[in-house]
Amino acid sequence: MSAEVAALRLGTTVAGAAARMWLGGRRREQERHLPVEELARVRVPGVKFSRSVKRQFEQIADAVFDRLEPFLEHEFKALEESGRQTVIDAVCDTLAAADLSDDALLAADAQPAELIRRIARAVPPPVGLGEAESSLYERLFTECVEYYVRIVRSLPVFEERAAAELLVRTSTLGGEVTRILERLPDRSLFAPDGTDQDTAFRRRYLELVSDSLDEVELFRRASDRAAAQVRLSVAYVSMRATGDDNAWRRTARPLPTLRADMSDWEERPGAGGAGMRVEAALRNAARVLLRGEAGSGKTTLLRWLAVTAARGAFAGELAEWNGLTPVFVKLREYSGRTLPTPEAMLDGVAAPLTGIMPRGWVERQLDGGRVLLLIDGVDELLDRERRAVRDWLRRLLATYPDTRVVVTSRPAAAGVDWLRREDFGALHLDRMTPPDLAAFVRQWHQAVRELGDELPCAVEELPQYEQSLLVSLKDRAHLQSLAGTPLLAAMLCAMHLNRGRHLPRDRMELYRSALHTLVHDRDAERNVPSAMDSALGLGDKLILLRDLAWRLSDNNRSEIALDQAAVHVGARLRALRHLDPLDGEQVLRHLRDRSGILRSPAQGRLDFVHRTFQEYLAAEEAAEEDRMGNLVGRAHLDLWRETVVLAAGHANARQREELLGGILDRAEAEPRHARTLRLVAASCQETLPSVPEGLAARLEEAVARLLPARRETDPPALAAVGPRLLRWLPRSGAGLTAKAAARTVETAALVGGEEALDVLEGFTGDTREEVTNAPRRGMELLRRRGLRRAGAVAAAPGEVPPHAHPFGPVEGRPGVADGDGPDRRLSLPTARGPDRAALPRRPASLQPARRVRPGGAAVAARPALPRADRLHRTAGPGGHRRPGAA
Repeated sequence: MSAEVAALRLGTTVAGAAARMWLGGRRREQERHLPVEELARVRVPGVKFSRSVKRQFEQIADAVFDRLEPFLEHEFKALEESGRQTVIDAVCDTLAAADLSDDALLAADAQPAELIRRIARAVPPPVGLGEAESSLYERLFTECVEYYVRIVRSLPVFEERAAAELLVRTSTLGGEVTRILERLPDRSLFAPDGTDQDTAFRRRYLELVSDSLDEVELFRRASDRAAAQVRLSVAYVSMRATGDDNAWRRTARPLPTLRADMSDWEERPGAGGAGMRVEAALRNAARVLLRGEAGSGKTTLLRWLAVTAARGAFAGELAEWNGLTPVFVKLREYSGRTLPTPEAMLDGVAAPLTGIMPRGWVERQLDGGRVLLLIDGVDELLDRERRAVRDWLRRLLATYPDTRVVVTSRPAAAGVDWLRREDFGALHLDRMTPPDLAAFVRQWHQAVRELGDELPCAVEELPQYEQSLLVSLKDRAHLQSLAGTPLLAAMLCAMHLNRGRHLPRDRMELYRSALHTLVHDRDAERNVPSAMDSALGLGDKLILLRDLAWRLSDNNRSEIALDQAAVHVGARLRALRHLDPLDGEQVLRHLRDRSGILRSPAQGRLDFVHRTFQEYLAAEEAAEEDRMGNLVGRAHLDLWRETVVLAAGHANARQREELLGGILDRAEAEPRHARTLRLVAASCQETLPSVPEGLAARLEEAVARLLPARRETDPPALAAVGPRLLRWLPRSGAGLTAKAAARTVETAALVGGEEALDVLEGFTGDTREEVTNAPRRGMELLRRRGLRRAGAVAAAPGEVPPHAHPFGPVEGRPGVADGDGPDRRLSLPTARGPDRAALPRRPASLQPARRVRPGGAAVAARPALPRADRLHRTAGPGGHRRPGAA
């Protein structure tokens, strides 16, 4: 039986039942079982009127046919011929056996659902149906009864004495019934209640997504209404991404010029870059695993994608994404819970609307390939929960294969191949290059204009603050390295604005300064009433925040119930004997509303605005409470890596011995985790104020055993050791695999400095593809930083000359204009200390530099940097100089 034949039979059955009820009325029972044509002849006077009535009910049958035929066409595909016939016979038999009289209809209050229940009680269900056949039978029977009730309710009451007048109206009866049926919802497997409300709900949902996600926290709060959030659509700056395989398109889009001034910070059209713009990388990728370090902008990017999709405002590379429905899922909300079904995916963002969401709406969007699924924070779950995420994704995409998906994670939690079997390509969000950083600073200052009177300066003064920060970044190489992620760059911008243009020297100081500013100093300096009334000082607040951070981290959580957090705060307050009794709930509310560190991501929940703050405070608590042994035991877990590294910076001398010694002891005793533990120990050197004398040799031995770098996560961890690492790096690719050589190039480039050139020179003749296209493009990164020595490594056409400053000229700085002065010296960003004050002289043969643009256009050389012997430097973390007299 075809869908067409089945739909016609059902349509005729429904229309016939309606005609018999209408024409038969309360007449003799035998009349009510006559065919429609015969009943019309008996009940309607005149051949013409009888034929007219017959045609009208045939039109009604056609209207029912039009509703059912597409549905049956889809459903019949899953049934055998015998099953189709059986289902249609069962529906028609049930309708024939049912009491569909006007009395029965009135007893059911003319409500389809009630009439269905009454028929189900009175008529035995069909037997011999399989599961699929029973499901189709129930849906078809429900549909036919609803059509029947709607048709009958639309018919005029038939009275014999008014037959002539009523029959005049039958010329429009069929059309009216057709219009009534057209207003009924289109039901299907994915639309059990129809789709007539889908468009209205989607419009409301997209408006909510556009409004609720279009905000970004700028790491300060200026009033009780927490107005430090500005529009993400204004503050967003495009980031670079590097593909983890060769399948990604290698072309890069130039960063748009945000202002005409200081254009030397901007990339030129057509210029190459150390990666592609993330929008370009996403364009042709249906499934992407987007990886990036802490604060690299992963969540911000997903929120921007959601907002832009909601507005249909994609342009350029992503223009074809317009029309997609964004669904943003924060995995942290499902820690310890079952991952969401499709209909529950909207709870995190659109909870106020889910109560009115049409049944099956999300499934219909997924089935139609109209969803942009944005899944944030694989790294924020435990390892066993991450496996569940992968299985959940696999099942979801097997059911809805046309869904576009972007999943984010830190690299340590999800390797390049983590979702390879699910056909995901992997991208890595790169650290910001100098042009990226310049664009970020400018866009940040543009975005904060929206704060108006809540700024610490007049809006008209923002250009001066912006210019001052850009010049500081040019002058101080360690700040360029420090501000490599959007999180840290935003902190620098906020501190520069809030603290009279004073900037921190390293990451530990940056976090510490940010916390002090946000938690206490800002409100205290401005005499905010709620801050003045608080009995808590900065130290008291940090104690409470540290305790909360440790409790969350200790339980591998990033979120806690508000009432539970209030209990912990209350208990900690009672231990602060110098304070009068305070209510834990009120204090917690004050910290959440005023600190800028805590927030409520959902009703009744609490978390830190960024995981980095939680890790920093948990590390400080571990040092304060002497929990080094605890950290040693967890040092191999990627969730604890940052906490361990930061704890090394908080620890005192004895604790540093215990922490690093314990980690290295475990590396010797546990071969399974040896490499991971040695990498953690090496990374700790980034935050150590000094290396314990007894551990220096062991650390150097551990680092040497990690070389050559082989894994993708090795270079950043090894580069944290600083310039001392360079003495152990191979001087060429001889004897190394292509992958090991590529990782070595990347590691040396990340360390930087004059000595890094000696390492990289040995790899310039290595033509293996993995080396020339290292994931972070180490050689190109070095060129972008202006570290390539003239005469040592030949510059390729179009490269920045080896002595050109990466940011261009610095106003007011001395230099030799013609470039051939006898005592001109190269100024490198990462000299190792006072013994490097006099760097090698520039070869006399080197003529004034001219940058060659692609296409042959030359640009005049920039003013020289100051002589190295005029700078006073001290070694900073990672070998970056700290400001002295300069």
